[in-house]
Amino acid sequence: MPTDVQRIKEELGKTRIALVHDYLMQDGGAERVLAAFQRIFPQADTYVTVYNPKKTHPDFQKKNIRTSFLNDWPLAKKFYEWYLPFYPLAIEHLDLSKYDLILSSSISFAKGVITPAGSKHFSYVHTPTRFLWEHRIGYLADLPQPGIIRAALPWFLHNLRLWDKQAAERPDYLLTNSETSRRRIQRHYRREAEVIYPPVDVDRIPMSRHPGEYWLAGGRLVAYKKFDLIVKAFAKLNIPLIIFGIGPELKKLKRLAGRRTKFVGAVNDEEKIKLYRRAIGFIHPQIEDFGITAIEAMAAGRPVIAFGQGGAAETVIPGRTGVFIDAQAWEDIGDAVIRHKPEAYKPEEIRRHAEKFSFASFEEKIIKQIGFRLNLVPVQETDEAMLGNVYGSYFD
Repeated sequence: MPTDVQRIKEELGKTRIALVHDYLMQDGGAERVLAAFQRIFPQADTYVTVYNPKKTHPDFQKKNIRTSFLNDWPLAKKFYEWYLPFYPLAIEHLDLSKYDLILSSSISFAKGVITPAGSKHFSYVHTPTRFLWEHRIGYLADLPQPGIIRAALPWFLHNLRLWDKQAAERPDYLLTNSETSRRRIQRHYRREAEVIYPPVDVDRIPMSRHPGEYWLAGGRLVAYKKFDLIVKAFAKLNIPLIIFGIGPELKKLKRLAGRRTKFVGAVNDEEKIKLYRRAIGFIHPQIEDFGITAIEAMAAGRPVIAFGQGGAAETVIPGRTGVFIDAQAWEDIGDAVIRHKPEAYKPEEIRRHAEKFSFASFEEKIIKQIGFRLNLVPVQETDEAMLGNVYGSYFD
């Protein structure tokens, strides 16, 4: 007898589906969610504003990616940030007239796509646009552009914020990646969103019982992720640290680093898995919407030292899968590292917890959410998980 998920997927297999993402210019958590949508709906077409195959995950090269007019503009694939004023226009001019179901993965603009009458739009909003809301002050301070341009930006960003608020009203249903993001969406957009935690490919990460040779951190090397605090702490401790990833903070971090800190740059999935499996633990001092790298580390059985706010507060269990630091300070990181006791953690227990964030769990919740909203399953067969409001079940 087919399951609810199988029945819904069969029905959706007859539906014309479009996937929409902001742009493919990096390889982060939002791009992994888009890849998961492509895996769930292999028949769907994918639309983005700008696509540079050299800057994002190579698996996207196997897909039919359709782009906006911006993709053909001079240097758009290299300096895509310079075309910021044109992204609302580009996203609104994507032609989705032939589709019945639109599923967008949005960190900024994709939620604002204009859909045809009679279609349904589900938008997985990772967070309200960071540079317009939560990080608006730091965004202006960190810009490398000349002062005259930075002086004019507040006026422009104010108007873009008005568009962003209007764009958030367009989707029929909002989904999001954590309780943290749900609260932000309610605060800034005055809309409710269902929480469905993003998928982590835990099946590809074998658990390790290795005692560990170094501490590990990594991701996009940007200011808000607080890698400078990790580097300062380990320069004082003189303990081995490996950091993977690239980004605008790399040069600064290298200047701050001690002699036992190693930067390995961009790594592929296989190399990253090896790093996780031979680590003592993973350092995660930033406030993330969710935090996929922390889950990946736990899939390898590695405990996580995390700042106890944002997504980490929903994914790390103190005393069982890691520990929280009280403040974003290098002293707190150093103290947690010194006090770390490997014998206090069981790799098997850490791994079991990470498995609750698997692709299979994500697929089931996405399919059931869409099926319920489109009346593809009888109401009496629905449950809380089908509505996507599953916060808390990950800690059972």
